[in-house]
Amino acid sequence: MNLNDARRKVAALSCWKSPVEPEVLGGGITNRNFTVQDGAEKFVVRVGGDIPRHQIMRFNERAASQAAHAAGISPEVVHAEEGILVLRFIEGKTLSDADVREDAVLARILPLIQRCHREMPKHVRGPALIFWVFHVLRDYAQSLREGNSRHMPRLAGLMDTARDLEQAVGPVEIVFGHNDLLAANFMDDGTRLWLIDWDYAGFNSPLFDLANLATNNGLNAHQEDWLLATYYGRAPDAALRRRYGAMKCASLLRETLWSMVSEIHSTIDFDYASYTATNLDRFERTLEAVRS
Repeated sequence: MNLNDARRKVAALSCWKSPVEPEVLGGGITNRNFTVQDGAEKFVVRVGGDIPRHQIMRFNERAASQAAHAAGISPEVVHAEEGILVLRFIEGKTLSDADVREDAVLARILPLIQRCHREMPKHVRGPALIFWVFHVLRDYAQSLREGNSRHMPRLAGLMDTARDLEQAVGPVEIVFGHNDLLAANFMDDGTRLWLIDWDYAGFNSPLFDLANLATNNGLNAHQEDWLLATYYGRAPDAALRRRYGAMKCASLLRETLWSMVSEIHSTIDFDYASYTATNLDRFERTLEAVRS
């Protein structure tokens, strides 16, 4: 759906109390986002259909968003219909990578992640997805083969590495994960933090969210040690470090293959080729460090 069609669809929603003029809200690379002022109230509207190639199913996003609100993590869902999610607007600052790397901010983020992991399963209703990064990688690899990706010469080696990483992660605990912990998915309203955008939500290992937070935001080794020790209530031993390191690599490889697939299939105006190159370089450097 192009931007003008999406805007018209948002303006025509039955939930508005008065005529509205949707304003484009930037930032989405899997959906269109708008803000809507309806009388004294303000809302965010997310517009987007299912994206099976990225395992994005909007019924799941809706259920996770509602559960996150019930758990006190995310804003209220006030209206939903096919391809549309209307949420109450939060006046606040979207965090940057640099914000997340501040120790004081990181100390506020971790309890929010723990609340997601432990409290959201109590509130999720209906069918629920699992986000197993190694399944995602295998599925992306098949999409790249079918699409004759320009990255085909690298693909076999990357998937051999993915197999080794899955073995290194080993058996896992299962929690409910956000699975997309970019800085832009955290908001600070001046009093508290919020966690938003549940496109990839699903049951997963807690190691993935911890690794994903670290790799997406450039945490240093000391912060990663603090993250593991605080989450698990004990100093990380060699086995935990090895499993966590493997999941860090998997997180970066997933972001890389996500971008490779998007190069072929996405209609969003975004420089996926540059994003691929950046994440592939980060993956290779992290893999080298983990193996050393």
